[in-house]
Amino acid sequence: MEATRTQTTIIDTPLTLLHKSAGAHLGIWFGCLLPDDFGDWQREYAIAKQTVALIDKNYLTYLSFTGPDRARYLNAILTNNIKDLRPGQGNVSLLLNPQGRILAEIETQAEPDRLLCISHAMIRTQLAETLEKFIIMDDVALTDETDLYGTLSLQGPQTALFIRDLAANADLNSLSDFGSVDTHINSIACTITKNSFASTPSIDIRVERTDVASLWNFLVEKMRAAGGATVGYKALNALRLEQKIPWFGYDFGDKQIPHEAGLENSHISYTKGCYTGQEIVERVRSRGQVNRRRVLLRFSSEPHQPPAAGTALTADGKEVGAVTSASPLPNQTNSIGMGYARKENATPGSELTFTTPESTGKAIVT
Repeated sequence: MEATRTQTTIIDTPLTLLHKSAGAHLGIWFGCLLPDDFGDWQREYAIAKQTVALIDKNYLTYLSFTGPDRARYLNAILTNNIKDLRPGQGNVSLLLNPQGRILAEIETQAEPDRLLCISHAMIRTQLAETLEKFIIMDDVALTDETDLYGTLSLQGPQTALFIRDLAANADLNSLSDFGSVDTHINSIACTITKNSFASTPSIDIRVERTDVASLWNFLVEKMRAAGGATVGYKALNALRLEQKIPWFGYDFGDKQIPHEAGLENSHISYTKGCYTGQEIVERVRSRGQVNRRRVLLRFSSEPHQPPAAGTALTADGKEVGAVTSASPLPNQTNSIGMGYARKENATPGSELTFTTPESTGKAIVT
C-alpha cells in the first residue's frame, strides 16, 4: 500500500538487508521500502493483538530546534500547545497552511536544550523548507537530523512488561502519552517514547542510526523468547483500521482540514493562542460542521477484495466520497477501511456502493 503523496525516490530503511535475509516481503509504506510481512501477515496480526510486536518504523524525519525562541516559534505555527512542554513531555500537532489544509503531522518532544520535531521522511525536504521559511525574527536554529537516527516500535498488550525487563527505568505507567525517557537496552543508548496505539500499549525506541541494526537483532531474539514476533505493515494496517487510527499521507493530508479528518480533538489546542491556519479552524469550529467527514467503512463484495485508495463511493447513483485506505481481515469475508463522505452520507449505518474493475460492492459507514 503506497501513501498518496508522491516523491521522486523510495526511501530505504537501514534494515533492508536484515529483512531480506529473514525472508520478508517488502513493499512501499509512507514512501519507504518496509516489510509487508515476514511470511504470514495473519499470524503477525494475531501476535500483535495477543503479545508484543516488533516494527521497523524507519520512515521518519527528525528536525531539531534550538535557541531561546524555539518554543515560542513552534507554538506560533503548530496547532497544539508547544510552549508549556517540559523536558520529557511531548504531544502531536498539525502544520497547516493559511487555508487550514494539513501539510504535516508532527510529534514534538521536549528535551532540556532543544525541541525535536518528528514527522514523515516522504515530506522531509518540503517540511524543512516550510519551517525554515517561517523563521524570520526568532532566535531559532533548525537542524535536519534525519540521517542520525533510527526508530523501532513495540506494540501489543505485553509491551510494558517486555520493555521493563530490558530497560530498568522504562516504566510506561509513569509516562503520559508522548512522554519520553532516556535509557539503555543491551548497552545501546536510546530514547523510549510512549505512543499508545489506541488502547494498546506502544512505544517508539529512537537510537543512533549506526545502532539500529544491532538493536533490531537483539530485540528479535528477545521477542522469540517472549512469544512475540516481527510484524509487517499488512498486519499493522489492518490493526490500525480496526482501532480507527488514520494515517497521514493515506487518510489525511493537504486536501483536508482538521475537522474533515476528525483530528480536531486530538491534535489541536483551543486555548494556546494564534497559529498558522487558526482562523479557518476557529471558523469551522464555530459553525459546527463541515461538508464532508472521514468515515470508517466495512466493505462487502464479490470477489472478496477491498477497494483501492481513490475508489469512488456513490449513493443513489451520485458520487459522494472516496476510499482512502482498506485492508482485509483475517478469516473474514468482509474488509474494512476509511474514506470521506458528504455529511449527509457520513452517519453510521449509511450504505454506499463502490465499483472496481474486479468487483462491485457495498460500503457501510460504521
